[in-house]
Amino acid sequence: MNPGTYTRLYGSAQAAPRPGHTGLAVAAGVLWALTLASLAWITLLVGLVALWGAAEGADVGALLLQYVVIVAGAATALTALMFAPGVRRRSWASRLFLAGVVACPVATGFALWSWAYTG
Repeated sequence: MNPGTYTRLYGSAQAAPRPGHTGLAVAAGVLWALTLASLAWITLLVGLVALWGAAEGADVGALLLQYVVIVAGAATALTALMFAPGVRRRSWASRLFLAGVVACPVATGFALWSWAYTG
């Protein structure tokens, strides 16, 4: 068939649109916003405790090191989850949603507990 005839009959050739994951991406964004806000609160709390401890002359290096190791370990575990063979085949939106579902309850639960405990 003549390419001009095909274009006149059917229009120019275009790739089929991919199905959007807009709702999943928004849900992942909400989960990660809650997770990062909780992590910010916990970091602020640890920083204040370290500042007060340093002002009193206490050794706060162990506290800060423990906090950094816990956060780095959690980030490593989430990264390993995101690149696991079964999860790697999914779209980025579903991978971020899955990691958010794993990370959000732990961070948010601990942040809410610490907020209620500190008053």
